Amino acid sequence: MDREPGLGVGAVARHLGVAAATLRTWDRRYGIGPSGRSPGGHRRYTPADLARLEAMQRSIIAGAPPAEAARAALNEPHGAPPHPRGHGAGGNRVPLGDLPAGSDPAEVRGLARAAMALDAPAMGRAVRAAIADRGVVEAWDCLIVPVLKGIGRKYAASGECVEVEHLLSTVLVGCLVEVAPPARPSNPRPVLLACAPEEQHTLPVHALAAALAQADISSALLGARVPASALAAAIRRAGPNAVLVWSQTARTGDDPGWLDGLPGSRPAVRLLVGGPGWNRGRLPSSARLVTDLSEAVTEIGSAFTRP
Repeated sequence: MDREPGLGVGAVARHLGVAAATLRTWDRRYGIGPSGRSPGGHRRYTPADLARLEAMQRSIIAGAPPAEAARAALNEPHGAPPHPRGHGAGGNRVPLGDLPAGSDPAEVRGLARAAMALDAPAMGRAVRAAIADRGVVEAWDCLIVPVLKGIGRKYAASGECVEVEHLLSTVLVGCLVEVAPPARPSNPRPVLLACAPEEQHTLPVHALAAALAQADISSALLGARVPASALAAAIRRAGPNAVLVWSQTARTGDDPGWLDGLPGSRPAVRLLVGGPGWNRGRLPSSARLVTDLSEAVTEIGSAFTRP
Protein backbone atom coordinates (compact mmCIF):
# COMPACT_ATOMS: atom_id res chain seq x y z
CA MET A 1 0.00 0.00 0.00
CA ASP A 2 2.97 2.30 0.51
CA ARG A 3 3.61 1.99 -3.23
CA GLU A 4 0.05 3.25 -3.87
CA PRO A 5 -0.56 6.03 -1.35
CA GLY A 6 -3.98 6.96 -2.74
CA LEU A 7 -5.90 10.20 -2.30
CA GLY A 8 -6.31 12.65 0.54
CA VAL A 9 -9.66 13.71 1.91
CA GLY A 10 -9.72 16.95 -0.09
CA ALA A 11 -9.18 15.21 -3.42
CA VAL A 12 -11.86 12.61 -2.66
CA ALA A 13 -14.29 15.32 -1.56
CA ARG A 14 -13.83 17.14 -4.88
CA HIS A 15 -14.23 13.90 -6.82
CA LEU A 16 -17.52 13.08 -5.10
CA GLY A 17 -18.77 16.65 -4.91
CA VAL A 18 -19.23 16.57 -1.12
CA ALA A 19 -17.66 18.47 1.74
CA ALA A 20 -14.51 17.11 3.36
CA ALA A 21 -16.33 17.35 6.69
CA THR A 22 -18.95 14.93 5.30
CA LEU A 23 -16.25 12.35 4.52
CA ARG A 24 -14.83 12.68 8.03
CA THR A 25 -18.31 12.19 9.48
CA TRP A 26 -18.84 9.06 7.40
CA ASP A 27 -15.50 7.72 8.58
CA ARG A 28 -16.22 8.46 12.25
CA ARG A 29 -19.84 7.29 12.33
CA TYR A 30 -19.93 4.44 9.83
CA GLY A 31 -16.34 3.26 9.49
CA ILE A 32 -16.19 3.96 5.77
CA GLY A 33 -12.90 5.85 5.62
CA PRO A 34 -9.38 5.64 4.20
CA SER A 35 -7.52 2.35 4.61
CA GLY A 36 -4.22 3.32 2.99
CA ARG A 37 -1.18 5.20 4.23
CA SER A 38 1.15 7.62 2.51
CA PRO A 39 4.94 7.15 2.88
CA GLY A 40 4.74 9.78 5.60
CA GLY A 41 2.08 7.84 7.51
CA HIS A 42 -0.95 9.95 6.56
CA ARG A 43 -4.24 8.16 5.90
CA ARG A 44 -5.15 7.91 2.24
CA TYR A 45 -8.14 6.62 0.28
CA THR A 46 -7.35 3.65 -1.95
CA PRO A 47 -9.25 2.86 -5.17
CA ALA A 48 -11.31 0.31 -3.23
CA ASP A 49 -12.13 2.96 -0.59
CA LEU A 50 -13.22 5.34 -3.32
CA ALA A 51 -15.43 2.67 -4.90
CA ARG A 52 -17.12 2.07 -1.53
CA LEU A 53 -17.78 5.79 -1.11
CA GLU A 54 -19.23 6.00 -4.61
CA ALA A 55 -21.51 3.05 -3.83
CA MET A 56 -22.59 4.71 -0.58
CA GLN A 57 -23.30 7.97 -2.37
CA ARG A 58 -25.43 6.21 -4.98
CA SER A 59 -27.49 4.55 -2.25
CA ILE A 60 -28.02 7.86 -0.44
CA ILE A 61 -29.16 9.54 -3.65
CA ALA A 62 -31.56 6.63 -4.17
CA GLY A 63 -33.08 7.34 -0.74
CA ALA A 64 -31.22 5.05 1.67
CA PRO A 65 -30.26 6.39 5.13
CA PRO A 66 -26.49 7.00 5.40
CA ALA A 67 -25.97 4.19 7.94
CA GLU A 68 -27.72 1.66 5.71
CA ALA A 69 -25.88 2.94 2.63
CA ALA A 70 -22.55 2.59 4.43
CA ARG A 71 -23.27 -0.98 5.54
CA ALA A 72 -24.23 -1.98 2.01
CA ALA A 73 -21.11 -0.36 0.54
CA LEU A 74 -18.82 -2.02 3.10
CA ASN A 75 -20.35 -5.42 2.33
CA GLU A 76 -19.67 -5.13 -1.39
CA PRO A 77 -16.59 -7.12 -2.46
CA HIS A 78 -13.66 -4.71 -2.70
CA GLY A 79 -16.15 -1.85 -2.82
CA ALA A 80 -16.99 -2.68 -6.42
CA PRO A 81 -19.87 -0.50 -7.61
CA PRO A 82 -23.02 -2.20 -8.87
CA HIS A 83 -24.28 -1.85 -12.40
CA PRO A 84 -25.29 1.78 -12.96
CA ARG A 85 -28.93 2.53 -12.38
CA GLY A 86 -31.00 4.73 -14.65
CA HIS A 87 -32.50 4.63 -18.10
CA GLY A 88 -29.79 5.68 -20.45
CA ALA A 89 -29.07 8.84 -18.46
CA GLY A 90 -25.61 7.84 -17.24
CA GLY A 91 -26.52 6.33 -13.87
CA ASN A 92 -26.01 9.04 -11.29
CA ARG A 93 -24.09 11.31 -13.62
CA VAL A 94 -25.57 14.48 -15.04
CA PRO A 95 -25.41 14.44 -18.88
CA LEU A 96 -23.86 17.84 -19.48
CA GLY A 97 -23.62 17.86 -23.27
CA ASP A 98 -21.50 20.49 -25.03
CA LEU A 99 -20.41 23.23 -22.64
CA PRO A 100 -20.49 26.87 -23.72
CA ALA A 101 -17.26 28.71 -24.40
CA GLY A 102 -15.72 29.94 -21.17
CA SER A 103 -16.95 27.03 -19.07
CA ASP A 104 -14.54 25.16 -16.81
CA PRO A 105 -15.46 21.48 -17.27
CA ALA A 106 -14.10 20.51 -13.84
CA GLU A 107 -16.09 23.30 -12.21
CA VAL A 108 -19.28 22.27 -13.99
CA ARG A 109 -18.80 18.59 -13.11
CA GLY A 110 -18.12 19.54 -9.49
CA LEU A 111 -21.39 21.45 -9.17
CA ALA A 112 -23.25 18.63 -10.93
CA ARG A 113 -21.82 16.03 -8.53
CA ALA A 114 -22.69 18.18 -5.53
CA ALA A 115 -26.23 18.56 -6.85
CA MET A 116 -26.64 14.82 -7.38
CA ALA A 117 -25.36 14.19 -3.85
CA LEU A 118 -27.84 16.76 -2.49
CA ASP A 119 -24.85 18.45 -0.84
CA ALA A 120 -26.22 21.97 -0.39
CA PRO A 121 -23.07 23.40 1.31
CA ALA A 122 -20.86 22.20 -1.56
CA MET A 123 -23.29 23.61 -4.13
CA GLY A 124 -23.31 26.94 -2.34
CA ARG A 125 -19.52 27.13 -2.19
CA ALA A 126 -19.18 26.38 -5.90
CA VAL A 127 -21.75 28.96 -6.95
CA ARG A 128 -20.50 31.69 -4.61
CA ALA A 129 -16.93 31.16 -5.81
CA ALA A 130 -18.00 31.45 -9.45
CA ILE A 131 -19.99 34.63 -8.80
CA ALA A 132 -17.10 36.16 -6.88
CA ASP A 133 -14.53 35.22 -9.53
CA ARG A 134 -16.45 35.96 -12.73
CA GLY A 135 -19.64 37.81 -11.90
CA VAL A 136 -23.26 36.74 -12.09
CA VAL A 137 -23.68 36.75 -15.88
CA GLU A 138 -20.69 34.51 -16.62
CA ALA A 139 -21.39 32.25 -13.64
CA TRP A 140 -24.97 31.85 -14.88
CA ASP A 141 -24.08 31.20 -18.52
CA CYS A 142 -20.98 29.03 -18.03
CA LEU A 143 -21.72 27.11 -14.82
CA ILE A 144 -25.32 27.27 -13.61
CA VAL A 145 -27.21 26.90 -16.90
CA PRO A 146 -25.14 23.90 -18.11
CA VAL A 147 -25.85 22.04 -14.86
CA LEU A 148 -29.55 22.91 -14.91
CA LYS A 149 -29.82 21.77 -18.52
CA GLY A 150 -27.99 18.55 -17.68
CA ILE A 151 -30.40 17.79 -14.85
CA GLY A 152 -33.25 18.52 -17.25
CA ARG A 153 -31.83 15.99 -19.72
CA LYS A 154 -31.56 13.39 -17.00
CA TYR A 155 -35.16 13.99 -15.97
CA ALA A 156 -36.33 13.72 -19.57
CA ALA A 157 -34.49 10.40 -19.97
CA SER A 158 -35.35 8.77 -16.66
CA GLY A 159 -38.06 10.76 -14.86
CA GLU A 160 -35.61 11.19 -11.97
CA CYS A 161 -33.90 14.13 -10.27
CA VAL A 162 -36.87 16.34 -9.42
CA GLU A 163 -35.50 16.61 -5.87
CA VAL A 164 -32.06 17.47 -7.25
CA GLU A 165 -33.43 20.34 -9.35
CA HIS A 166 -35.51 21.66 -6.47
CA LEU A 167 -32.64 21.71 -3.98
CA LEU A 168 -30.21 23.20 -6.48
CA SER A 169 -32.71 25.94 -7.34
CA THR A 170 -33.16 26.72 -3.65
CA VAL A 171 -29.40 26.98 -3.17
CA LEU A 172 -29.04 29.14 -6.27
CA VAL A 173 -31.68 31.61 -5.12
CA GLY A 174 -29.92 31.85 -1.75
CA CYS A 175 -26.60 32.63 -3.44
CA LEU A 176 -28.11 35.15 -5.84
CA VAL A 177 -29.96 37.15 -3.20
CA GLU A 178 -26.65 37.54 -1.35
CA VAL A 179 -25.37 39.80 -4.13
CA ALA A 180 -25.40 43.22 -2.51
CA PRO A 181 -27.69 45.88 -4.01
CA PRO A 182 -25.87 48.88 -5.49
CA ALA A 183 -25.00 51.55 -2.95
CA ARG A 184 -25.49 54.27 -5.58
CA PRO A 185 -27.73 52.89 -8.33
CA SER A 186 -27.54 54.48 -11.74
CA ASN A 187 -31.33 54.41 -12.16
CA PRO A 188 -33.57 56.83 -10.26
CA ARG A 189 -36.43 54.31 -9.99
CA PRO A 190 -36.03 50.55 -9.63
CA VAL A 191 -36.61 48.24 -12.57
CA LEU A 192 -39.61 45.96 -12.05
CA LEU A 193 -39.06 42.21 -12.49
CA ALA A 194 -42.05 39.87 -12.49
CA CYS A 195 -43.22 36.46 -13.58
CA ALA A 196 -46.21 36.17 -15.89
CA PRO A 197 -49.57 35.31 -14.32
CA GLU A 198 -49.46 31.69 -13.04
CA GLU A 199 -45.73 31.40 -13.84
CA GLN A 200 -43.92 29.90 -10.84
CA HIS A 201 -40.31 29.69 -12.13
CA THR A 202 -38.58 32.60 -10.41
CA LEU A 203 -34.92 31.52 -10.59
CA PRO A 204 -34.12 33.42 -13.83
CA VAL A 205 -35.48 36.70 -12.47
CA HIS A 206 -33.42 36.23 -9.30
CA ALA A 207 -30.39 35.83 -11.56
CA LEU A 208 -31.33 39.00 -13.43
CA ALA A 209 -31.79 40.96 -10.21
CA ALA A 210 -28.31 39.90 -9.07
CA ALA A 211 -26.75 40.71 -12.45
CA LEU A 212 -28.40 44.13 -12.42
CA ALA A 213 -27.07 44.80 -8.92
CA GLN A 214 -23.54 44.09 -10.15
CA ALA A 215 -24.18 46.59 -12.96
CA ASP A 216 -25.22 49.22 -10.36
CA ILE A 217 -28.88 48.99 -11.38
CA SER A 218 -31.53 48.68 -8.69
CA SER A 219 -34.54 46.44 -9.18
CA ALA A 220 -37.71 45.34 -7.41
CA LEU A 221 -38.53 41.66 -7.82
CA LEU A 222 -42.26 41.04 -7.60
CA GLY A 223 -41.90 37.24 -7.69
CA ALA A 224 -44.02 34.42 -9.07
CA ARG A 225 -47.56 34.48 -10.49
CA VAL A 226 -47.99 38.24 -10.72
CA PRO A 227 -51.50 39.09 -11.98
CA ALA A 228 -51.68 41.58 -14.82
CA SER A 229 -53.64 43.96 -12.60
CA ALA A 230 -50.98 43.80 -9.88
CA LEU A 231 -48.17 44.48 -12.35
CA ALA A 232 -50.13 47.40 -13.78
CA ALA A 233 -50.59 48.81 -10.27
CA ALA A 234 -46.87 48.41 -9.55
CA ILE A 235 -45.98 50.31 -12.74
CA ARG A 236 -48.28 53.16 -11.73
CA ARG A 237 -46.80 53.27 -8.23
CA ALA A 238 -43.12 52.98 -9.12
CA GLY A 239 -42.94 54.73 -12.50
CA PRO A 240 -40.06 52.50 -13.68
CA ASN A 241 -38.04 53.06 -16.83
CA ALA A 242 -38.05 49.32 -17.55
CA VAL A 243 -40.13 46.25 -16.75
CA LEU A 244 -39.25 42.63 -17.50
CA VAL A 245 -41.80 39.81 -17.42
CA TRP A 246 -40.63 36.18 -17.39
CA SER A 247 -42.45 33.16 -18.85
CA GLN A 248 -40.89 29.71 -18.55
CA THR A 249 -43.72 27.55 -19.85
CA ALA A 250 -45.99 27.75 -22.88
CA ARG A 251 -49.00 27.64 -20.56
CA THR A 252 -48.07 31.05 -19.14
CA GLY A 253 -46.80 32.68 -22.33
CA ASP A 254 -49.05 31.45 -25.10
CA ASP A 255 -51.46 34.40 -24.95
CA PRO A 256 -49.35 37.52 -24.25
CA GLY A 257 -51.91 40.04 -25.45
CA TRP A 258 -52.43 41.27 -21.90
CA LEU A 259 -48.99 42.90 -22.05
CA ASP A 260 -50.39 45.55 -24.39
CA GLY A 261 -52.76 46.67 -21.65
CA LEU A 262 -50.01 47.57 -19.20
CA PRO A 263 -49.80 51.30 -18.46
CA GLY A 264 -46.95 53.48 -19.59
CA SER A 265 -45.06 55.83 -17.32
CA ARG A 266 -43.19 59.09 -17.56
CA PRO A 267 -40.67 58.69 -19.10
CA ALA A 268 -42.08 55.86 -21.20
CA VAL A 269 -41.52 52.40 -19.76
CA ARG A 270 -39.44 49.91 -21.75
CA LEU A 271 -41.32 46.62 -21.68
CA LEU A 272 -39.11 43.54 -21.97
CA VAL A 273 -40.06 39.87 -21.89
CA GLY A 274 -37.80 36.89 -21.36
CA GLY A 275 -38.05 33.13 -21.22
CA PRO A 276 -38.87 30.21 -23.54
CA GLY A 277 -42.58 30.24 -22.73
CA TRP A 278 -43.59 33.25 -24.82
CA ASN A 279 -45.41 32.73 -28.09
CA ARG A 280 -43.18 34.96 -30.17
CA GLY A 281 -45.66 35.26 -33.00
CA ARG A 282 -48.26 36.78 -30.68
CA LEU A 283 -46.12 39.21 -28.70
CA PRO A 284 -47.43 42.78 -28.96
CA SER A 285 -45.24 45.39 -30.61
CA SER A 286 -44.83 47.11 -27.26
CA ALA A 287 -42.81 44.17 -25.88
CA ARG A 288 -39.20 43.37 -26.77
CA LEU A 289 -37.97 39.80 -26.30
CA VAL A 290 -34.53 39.36 -24.71
CA THR A 291 -32.88 35.98 -25.17
CA ASP A 292 -30.18 35.84 -22.52
CA LEU A 293 -29.05 37.42 -19.27
CA SER A 294 -26.43 39.67 -20.81
CA GLU A 295 -28.89 41.09 -23.33
CA ALA A 296 -31.43 41.73 -20.58
CA VAL A 297 -28.90 43.71 -18.53
CA THR A 298 -27.86 45.72 -21.60
CA GLU A 299 -31.43 46.50 -22.64
CA ILE A 300 -32.46 47.52 -19.14
CA GLY A 301 -29.38 49.71 -18.72
CA SER A 302 -30.06 51.50 -21.99
CA ALA A 303 -33.60 52.36 -20.87
CA PHE A 304 -32.34 55.12 -18.60
CA THR A 305 -28.90 55.93 -20.02
CA ARG A 306 -30.20 57.31 -23.31
CA PRO A 307 -29.64 61.06 -23.71
